[in-house]
Amino acid sequence: MAICPTSSTSGPQGQATATESSGVIGAVVIGIVIGALGRLVPPGRQRISVLWTIGIGIVAALVGTGIAADLGVAGTEGFDWIEWLIQIGLAAAGVTALERAKAHS
Repeated sequence: MAICPTSSTSGPQGQATATESSGVIGAVVIGIVIGALGRLVPPGRQRISVLWTIGIGIVAALVGTGIAADLGVAGTEGFDWIEWLIQIGLAAAGVTALERAKAHS
């Protein structure tokens, strides 16, 4: 369940294709899931908004996919548990970092 880049081809008269739209929607959905799971990892209550959680999840999913690809574990058969753990760990680190930054301001 990795985020894969989609082709950026356009349909007739410069309209986006269904693949491009579904790629963005897929990134948002995976970002929501990764962000929510990453938010569950640090102890206590995090006082960040849902939009920040989604944003952190999307970034963590993209960066985690890149790291997993570099490690050679992104293209495995079946469910990519290692890639998901990397993404969730990055999301947890992002949530914690944002929470600490907001506490200091």
